[in-house]
Amino acid sequence: MVRVCLFLVAAIAMSGGALQFFRGQPDTSPSLDNVHRFMAGVYFSTGLISLWAAITIRQQGTLVYLLALGVLLAGAGRLVSISRVGLPKPAAVWLGYLVPELVLPLVIAVAHYASH
Repeated sequence: MVRVCLFLVAAIAMSGGALQFFRGQPDTSPSLDNVHRFMAGVYFSTGLISLWAAITIRQQGTLVYLLALGVLLAGAGRLVSISRVGLPKPAAVWLGYLVPELVLPLVIAVAHYASH
């Protein structure tokens, strides 16, 4: 279960990071685009780390919990954004991003704890 969840996190982070790295933030200032692409690189690299952790899951301990925490914090950041500036359109897409960011970390942490 943990391996599958980490593969899912890896796929989301690597595809989303690559897309945002190349797409950038078109309707903004150069400094915000710069930060956006920097964070896209961090997002992509988190996907690589999640992929490696999934492949080597039997050797992993704390790293799995840290990755789950990162996903949870990303979801928390999205919740803060929604509460401050509103839900982007189309709402279903953004809620579709949010729900796994709040659920997957719990599944990963509980399943990893149960396997040790």
